[in-house]
Amino acid sequence: MDLVISPSGFLILKEELGFSRPGKDIAKALMEFFKFNRSGKARLHYHENADISSRLSSGSSLKRAMVVCPCSMGTLARISSGISGNLIERAADCVLKESGLLVLVPRETPLNAIHLENMLKLKNAGAVMLPAMPGFYFKPETIEDMVDFMVGKILDSLGIENILYRRWKG
Repeated sequence: MDLVISPSGFLILKEELGFSRPGKDIAKALMEFFKFNRSGKARLHYHENADISSRLSSGSSLKRAMVVCPCSMGTLARISSGISGNLIERAADCVLKESGLLVLVPRETPLNAIHLENMLKLKNAGAVMLPAMPGFYFKPETIEDMVDFMVGKILDSLGIENILYRRWKG
């Protein structure tokens, strides 16, 4: 599994989750937090967003699934236009061109016509648009419940079984 964090992503991690470590230290902290390193081998590999020479920037890397979460409207617009100014944008372009699974999780609101057109363009190109809009049918009691719902939906879109939220039973 690979991790790329944009400069804005570092700000979000600091402001919303309390992570204040720079670069590779945050990847290490996330590995510990999510216990990805149980076997003693790093299963989460951190790549600098500016490292356009990363293996993720090549269609031959065999990375066929990618999640951009959260996905700013600027990143979404650049991906929809085929602009690859950093590793996140280039890797997303590679996933699309190799007919892989690209999941974009925008969370901005309200949306203007340009945002919607870019989302439609990406949907038509094969991306999954999964806005951060938690359901309320399961009666969430905490913010964590709503986060788990969204993470569960992202995992669902990747075909990864999970029990992070109570599914609708009709």
